[in-house]
Amino acid sequence: MHKIIIAGFGGQGVLSAGQMFAYAAMSEGKEVSWLPSYGPEMRGGTANCSVIISDAPVAAPVISRPDILVAMNAPSLNKFESKVESGGTIIVNSSLITQKVERTDVKVIYVDANKKAEELGTAKAANIYILGVLNSACKIINNESMNKGIAYGFAKKEKLIPLNEKIFLAGTNS
Repeated sequence: MHKIIIAGFGGQGVLSAGQMFAYAAMSEGKEVSWLPSYGPEMRGGTANCSVIISDAPVAAPVISRPDILVAMNAPSLNKFESKVESGGTIIVNSSLITQKVERTDVKVIYVDANKKAEELGTAKAANIYILGVLNSACKIINNESMNKGIAYGFAKKEKLIPLNEKIFLAGTNS
């Protein structure tokens, strides 16, 4: 079972990233849960989502101790760093977070996600790039399934699908 929290500011695509990742896992026949949480401000406010991916039914969507944290901004790292299970993974968007993770009992990956996504076509896809890094580090789903998740997430903006598939794949190869 993978218990993932993806967190950042509203407008960074943290909720949609979690939803696409959950959909991709579901397309592989895995049991999933996606639970969004956001402040009333929406864009610019805080947002996070809990994603659980399992081979067995998911009993509850709430995650108190994630084994994976994706922190897209400093307030998210500050809020969730201490909650990650010992031996877990923290992926830090170093484009926006200058502080270092203080814990030594977790794997930490620093990713200049905004810069990398911008170099590939759009900084707005930093969330997709970091999902590629997440999947490469934790081996949760296959890349073809994530393409299904991206197609689902961008169903109303089909012209963005190829670019986001390219950015995800680049993240897996970083």
